[in-house]
Amino acid sequence: MVTKPLIQFLYFEGCPNATASLDNLRSAMLELQLPSDILQIINADIESATQYNFQGSPTILVNGIDIYTNTIPDSVHFTCRIYEFENKKTGIIPKDYIKQKLHHYLNC
Repeated sequence: MVTKPLIQFLYFEGCPNATASLDNLRSAMLELQLPSDILQIINADIESATQYNFQGSPTILVNGIDIYTNTIPDSVHFTCRIYEFENKKTGIIPKDYIKQKLHHYLNC
């Protein structure tokens, strides 16, 4: 029996990088022919951020694992999140990176 993956997209309202990162996540899932179910979690305040060990906006978790740090979050960072890909800093998670991580974690 195949278990359906839990894909979570965590962000806060007004994040300038959330929409582009979510679009990249959706595109990656479509290209990998994965179910399009994404649990979107808006962290409106420090209380909700604490509940999810929010790592910053935006964050993608696959079955509870942060695709950037490859760990289960255990602290809270209620801030914009900056990533580094190919020696460039950005707040947007690239589609190809997301595809690579989904493939790795879900063997698809």
